[in-house]
Parts: sequence; structure tokens; C-alpha cells
Amino acid sequence: MKISMILITSRRAVMEVEDFGIWNTEEAYEILVNGAFWRRSDKAVETIEGLAPDSRYQVTVRTDTGMEAKAEFRTARESVTLNVKRFHAAGDGVHDDTAAIQAAIMACPPEGRVYIPEGVYKVTSLFLKSSICIDIDEKAVLSGITERKDIPVLPGMIQSYDEESDYNLGTWEGNPLDCFASMITGIGVSDVVITGGGTLDGSASWDNWWEDDRAKIVAFRPRMIFLNRCTNVTVQGITVQNSPAWNLHPYFSSRIRFIGLSIKNPWDSPNTDGMDPESVDGLEVVGVHFSVGDDCIAVKSGKYYMGHAYKTPSQNLEIRQCYMESGHGAVTIGSEMAGGVKNLHVSKCIFSNTDRGLRVKTRRGRGKDAVVEGICFEDISMDHVRTPFVVNSYYNCCDPDAHSDYVKCKTPLPVDDRTPAVNQLTFRNITCTNCHAAGAFLYGLPEQKIDCIEFDHVSVDYAAEALPMEPAMMDDLGEKARMGLYVNNAKKLILNQVSIRGNEGEAFDLHNIDSLILDGEERGEIR
Repeated sequence: MKISMILITSRRAVMEVEDFGIWNTEEAYEILVNGAFWRRSDKAVETIEGLAPDSRYQVTVRTDTGMEAKAEFRTARESVTLNVKRFHAAGDGVHDDTAAIQAAIMACPPEGRVYIPEGVYKVTSLFLKSSICIDIDEKAVLSGITERKDIPVLPGMIQSYDEESDYNLGTWEGNPLDCFASMITGIGVSDVVITGGGTLDGSASWDNWWEDDRAKIVAFRPRMIFLNRCTNVTVQGITVQNSPAWNLHPYFSSRIRFIGLSIKNPWDSPNTDGMDPESVDGLEVVGVHFSVGDDCIAVKSGKYYMGHAYKTPSQNLEIRQCYMESGHGAVTIGSEMAGGVKNLHVSKCIFSNTDRGLRVKTRRGRGKDAVVEGICFEDISMDHVRTPFVVNSYYNCCDPDAHSDYVKCKTPLPVDDRTPAVNQLTFRNITCTNCHAAGAFLYGLPEQKIDCIEFDHVSVDYAAEALPMEPAMMDDLGEKARMGLYVNNAKKLILNQVSIRGNEGEAFDLHNIDSLILDGEERGEIR
């Protein structure tokens, strides 16, 4: 056991207890701060609050069985605190407090803190400023105003004066389209921290945002936090709930961190993904609890225009110590990923009651830059995940060509500029219990096979009464249960200590594999 301080602000510090459990630690422990008892905990990621700026601290973690770890740190400097109540924010749940809070943000100097104390603050959209900290008290709620006429719109694309370049603000599902500004909106800001134990509540329901979820009514639905071309932004400790659409959307941004959040939407709320990093370079997600109406995390990089014009992949993504439940997919890649997804590492997570664990959604037409590679999942526990592993190169949702002969053709077609690719996939030390449709369903393109799939120490068993369902959204498949390990169109498949147990026993259903390596033994080609 050891502890690492993964975030230090002026008044809080977040520590991660390493190698001592997933989500919860193997034993409860007590925390001492400068030698004084602080609290007991069993969380792998824990926050220490109430610290003083620019001060030195020592943290000791001690279990009842005598294990101990220590760390020292110094809190960040803080130039000034601006309380939004002094800017005439009412916090009474009635008045529109947008202007008052925005005034405090704009007046805050570098290294300053905007403090939102206890209360309910009705707001539309707040725009961030560089080099500040926004601290939302644990008893504070920012409550979304839902009348469209009151919310600003971010234009999808604005032509430059010389007509040689464009300026993109708004986006909707991978395309540059007008959207409503989010409750928290960052445009080109850097060095920002949003922290505290408070709540962002979008106030979305079927009566306002969700009924016509695909319709553009003035503009497309807002997210809760939207970061457009931002750098070095951290969001820590808050609860985000009842979003009109996606909850967190970092977009063409770098060095973004989400730590210790709770993201909650009703299970039947449409397209309320927990987090959608889109064309992001450098993302860290640690200690986040997801319970949403769509994918918990969906990694994207543009649909057609944005992916093909900007060719900016989402890459260098680290997700660990997260709890994902009640979503369509725990971690999804695509389907708007024309710019590619590279170097995604997911570890020490729990997936519970999601439709899929890993889910790759792609298809012909996404383009030659739509390359998925360097994907690694390890040290993960899944329970009641209907299909733990899915790669679908025939994803048939959302676009006019989804059911075209070109997309759904199962025979080889020429490889050209429209052909996507799926390369290295690694799954290691993963236990899946009570699955339903399939242990793994991985279907590559016949003309562009999945390059390499490795399963190492992976076990799967099935629910006593496995429910038939489609393991993937693709034409000509249908509902199936207890499919075991199904792989079609792969160059290399490596299986090491893979156990699939169900009512029908072990089942490997393999097709069009150029090279199979089973427990270290080369088995050759499979047709």
C-alpha cells in the first residue's frame, strides 16, 4: 500500500491509495493530517478538505492491521477569494444569479478563488476565465434555467474574414452545429480548477429537454460542462446531474482532468452520456462514479467534416478507479471517431449493469484516419454487463447511410480513403460475471481485419437466465444469448488463460483469423 497526492489546490488535496483495491480499499483506514485524526475511509480515491492556502501538510494513512503510508505536500497559493454573494447573487432558488456569478468570475485575478457558498443558484450559462479556481460549497447547487430564450447559443461554424479558415464554437454529435451554451462553458481558457462538493443540476426532464431529443429547437441541447480548445483544466469533487444531453464534453482540448466526481442521470434519459472526450490529447479520469442514460464514457474525434478536416485524434487517455453502472456502455469508442482514438488505458474499474463493457463503434465511411489503436483494459471487474467486450465495424445507427449496402456488406470491399481500422486491443486480468448476450463479440471488416486482439487471464460466466439480446447494433445479426467468445476478421488472436463458462459450457466461435495463439501455442489460421 502507498498513497499518491494526485491533486493539490489551495484548500483541498486528493490522494489515491495505490495497489490496495478497486474503488474501495481492501481494508478501511484512518487518515491523519499533521498527526491529528481526520476521518476513516475505505475509498481508493479520497479528498481532504478545509486546508489553508500555501501551507505544508503531512498525510498519514493507517490500517487496523498496521499498514501505513505517508505523503507530504504544500497547498497552492491563493491571491484572493471572491464570494458571489457580495456580487449580489441571491442563492434563493428563484432569482437568476447568472450575471452576479459571471461578474465574480470576470473580476477574479490570477490565482484567485471564486467561492459559491450554500444556496440554490438559478443560472443559464457561466463562461470560464483563465487562471482561476471556482469553489462550489458542498451545500451549494447551481440549478439550470431551462427556457431556451434565456440561454445563449454557440454558433457551429463561423467563416473567417479571409474565407480561408473557420472558427468553430458549437458542436452536436461530431458535427459543427449550433448548440446552446453549457451551464459551465470554457472557450480557449487555461489553468482552471472547478472544485468543491457542490452540485450542478441541469434541471432536465421530459417536459423540457428530453422529449424531442434529436430535434434542433433554436439550437441543439446543451451539455453541463463544455470545454472548447482549453488547456490544463481540472474538475474535482462535484456532482453533475440531470443534464439535457452529454454531461461533460472536453472538445479539442488538452491536459484535462476529472477527479472524484459523481455523474447521475435517469437510466431512460436520452443521450445523457457521462463524459465525451472529443479530439482530446491528455485526459485523466480518476475516482468518478457514473450512473447515466447512455454511455458512461464515449471517446470521440469528430464525425465527417471535423474528423476529416482537422484529423485530430483523441489520445493519451487514462481512466482508473471508476465505478460505472446503469449505462449503455462503460467505455465506448465512437461512433463519431473519424479522427481516430489512440492510447486509451482503462484500469482498476468496476463495470456494473451496463449493456457493454468496452464498446468500439465504427463502420465503412468513417475514413482512413479513423484508426483505433493502443487500447488496453486491465484489472477490471464486471458484473451484469450484458456483453463485456464489443468491437462492431458495422455500427448501424444515426446516419443516413447506416443501413446501406456499402456499410453492411460482409464480403471484402476495396480499401480506400473511406476505410477505418482497428489495431491493437489488449484485455488483461478481467473477471466478468452474470453476462447475457455474449462474453465477447468482435467483428472486424473483411478487407481491414482487426490487427491484434489479446485476452490474458480473462474469465466470463453467465447469468442463470441469460436474456437474449443483440450483442452489437449491426444488420443481419439478431438476438443471441451465451455466444461465448465470438471473433470474426482478425489478423492475430492471442488467448492466454481465458475461461468462458455458461449453461452451455465453454464456447469459442472464431472465423477468418489469420493466426491464433492459444495459451502460448501457435494454432495457425482459422477459416
